[in-house]
Amino acid sequence: MTSPQGRMRPEHRPTRHLSDLAARFGLEVARGGADAATVTLTGVAVGSADVLPGDLFVGLPGLRSHGARYAAAAVESGAVAVLTDAEGAALVAGQPDAAAVPVLTWGPDAAPRGLLGDVSAWFYDHPARDLTVVGVTGTNGKTTTCYFVDAALRTAHATTAVVGTVELRVGTQAIESPRTTVEAPVLHGLFSLMRERGATACSMEVSSHALALERVAGLEVDVAGFTNLQRDHLDFHGDMEGYFRDKARLFAPGHARRGVVCVDDAWGARLAAEAAIPVDTVATRPDPVGGATAGWRVSDATIGLDGVGSTFVLSGPDGERVDAASPLPGLVNVSNAALAIVLAHRAGVPLADAVAGVASASAVPGRMERVVERGGGRPLCLVDYAHTPDALVLALQAVRPITPGRLVIVFGSDGDRDRGKRPMMGEIAARLADVLVVTDENPRSEPPAEIRAAILDGVRAERPDLADVHEVSPRAEAIRTALRLAGEQDTVVVTGKGHEPTQEIAGVFHRYNDRDVFLEAVRGTGGDEVPAEPVTVLDATGSATVDSVRTGLRDLATRARGRRSIAVVGSLAAPVDELDAVGRLAVRLDIDRLLVVGEGVRAVHTGALQEGSWGEESRALPDVAAAAAWLTAEVRAGDVVLVTDADGALAPALDAVRGAAR
Repeated sequence: MTSPQGRMRPEHRPTRHLSDLAARFGLEVARGGADAATVTLTGVAVGSADVLPGDLFVGLPGLRSHGARYAAAAVESGAVAVLTDAEGAALVAGQPDAAAVPVLTWGPDAAPRGLLGDVSAWFYDHPARDLTVVGVTGTNGKTTTCYFVDAALRTAHATTAVVGTVELRVGTQAIESPRTTVEAPVLHGLFSLMRERGATACSMEVSSHALALERVAGLEVDVAGFTNLQRDHLDFHGDMEGYFRDKARLFAPGHARRGVVCVDDAWGARLAAEAAIPVDTVATRPDPVGGATAGWRVSDATIGLDGVGSTFVLSGPDGERVDAASPLPGLVNVSNAALAIVLAHRAGVPLADAVAGVASASAVPGRMERVVERGGGRPLCLVDYAHTPDALVLALQAVRPITPGRLVIVFGSDGDRDRGKRPMMGEIAARLADVLVVTDENPRSEPPAEIRAAILDGVRAERPDLADVHEVSPRAEAIRTALRLAGEQDTVVVTGKGHEPTQEIAGVFHRYNDRDVFLEAVRGTGGDEVPAEPVTVLDATGSATVDSVRTGLRDLATRARGRRSIAVVGSLAAPVDELDAVGRLAVRLDIDRLLVVGEGVRAVHTGALQEGSWGEESRALPDVAAAAAWLTAEVRAGDVVLVTDADGALAPALDAVRGAAR
């Protein structure tokens, strides 16, 4: 089954001839030369799970395994040609199931990942050139800054896109992101989809891994942003110098046209001085390292005691001076907001509009996300992604001023990652929080107890008697423990995982989200019941057309952000191919449940299946009674349900949804 990100491509896929590819990039035909001239490509994929019929499969040499080993799986999924190196060609030759397709190879002096990016950009006709692209790198703050930039860009662009840690979003269509920065074929396919959907601007996170592994090859962003550089990923980069060099790759001709750099720390000041592109500098703290020469400066930062946001004054190099605001608490988010304003402004947004856009930005998933408000005997409950020592300091410093009572933290540290930061995290939490609940983050292949022990070593350095320190596993029980320990005047913040929808334990990804566990735990603490989000009913019965159903599905996907989406499709007068397209659209929008009611619209279900569907998640039901029975049994609090038909026959199903809502 094709992965969700593999489906985030334009509906009208371009075509390229394999012979043109070979000529354009000087590739050798290792096998199937007679066929190469006749092969037509309709996509590019580097992961066998991303392959769609008609794709060129690119087998890259990897750290642990050569991608060409998966050529047979790619061909089974529809790949019509393979591009790899000489070693990969030999591996393909040993796979009989891959023998039917031509194999092209690059020369020994080629940079494989750079070539992959260039091939992907060429295949889609360089779509990013038709968009305004802002790329943000740094250790902490990338996600928040990107969402702030998107909010500012939306003041000048009707349709925008976001590529980052939380999601891949084009307009209203979004899926969970597999990593901070996706592989080059997925990225350029996304840009092509953006262009097709009418998007004219994109904000994207650019990770150090993506820069080191050239996942952004073939892309030149209009404006590159830098937040900060703090200890993280040293297991990959080796040391801070290597980490810096990889981040700095973005600030070079061919990768970015201009940059905006926060110079609060020494790394930012160095980057601004060494960058070979025009750079704006932003100083956001009272004692920034690069403050003496900063072009943009933050002053008069005030943190709202309600914990909702902060205000500040931003002064520019040409005498500009604007009153600005961050919708999130803490000085760290003043920095993110100031950087976002300048990024959007340098991307063409008028300064006043950029300021207004950032101030009105909605909550960022897992970034100082307010899950439960203080009151009714319950503490303020927050989820934050802070997973590095410096980020943890900033998070706890941001929360302390809005906490009348004790600050309670639930935290851990990742397995199979930088082990040196574990005691540092423990020492910071012991120094800045009142009550500590040490638990598991993503243990991966390591024994969780050993990770917790390393954290507790750091805790003991600050708090030898381990007063108000609790070691609790699993993570969900740790959150429940924190809530039992906290009173109404306290604040509980759970850090480390933020928006993440899974927890990796012993190589297995378990569905898990801190926000969901928080809400479930709070509802189980007694007292005044926390009301569940109600069922949202979108009634589109009685006059549906194919166009209105498409619009309804997109509205459903938008309204359901973070909630379960259910689409019920009944009578619809349309040709089979248009009904098929409705089902395919539901899959592309990542609708959680699709109910297709009646034989007359069965093609909607068929289209969903052919798009890569979900098995039981797409259902063809014989009649309205069956739909009503399913909805009565399955709809739960928080769901968003679209019911649509052309003749109003789904009224009983609509009644079932409303009954479940009560």
